[in-house]
Amino acid sequence: MEISQIITKMIIFSKGNLHDINHFMKVYAFAKLIGESENLDKNTQNILETAAILHDIACPVCRKKYGNTNGKFQEIEGVPLVLDFFKDFKPAKDFTQRVAFLVGHHHTYNNIDGLDYQILLEADYLVNADESKYSKESIQNTLDKIFKTKTGISLLKSMYLL
Repeated sequence: MEISQIITKMIIFSKGNLHDINHFMKVYAFAKLIGESENLDKNTQNILETAAILHDIACPVCRKKYGNTNGKFQEIEGVPLVLDFFKDFKPAKDFTQRVAFLVGHHHTYNNIDGLDYQILLEADYLVNADESKYSKESIQNTLDKIFKTKTGISLLKSMYLL
């Protein structure tokens, strides 16, 4: 399945919610940039880009079911939605499982088990820092505790800490 097909399907899934569409497109762009700059292999890059597009797939369900898009609710609700999302495409099981795992952990900042996971967290944070107007202190704390990739660190510093 091509990334363009995944993006198109996710835009349709978003039912005109421009905030959600713009958010996942920005996270996708940062994930793609960081992954390529960190020289991920092609399969891991594809998993990362797909997870970046789908990472907030549960937001509409969470708004309806819980009245908010709390990260932990997104993680719980996101996994079955990702598995359902792929039912017509039928990618390799290990691909689907890894994307579902990343979506199901994109607000969990411990036990990070792979560069794809690390980069997804960094890409999402780069976008959330702007959208949620995080303080410089919060951004510095996240830089010190969470960011690991050379590219992600450089982007975070350039965008928010100059």
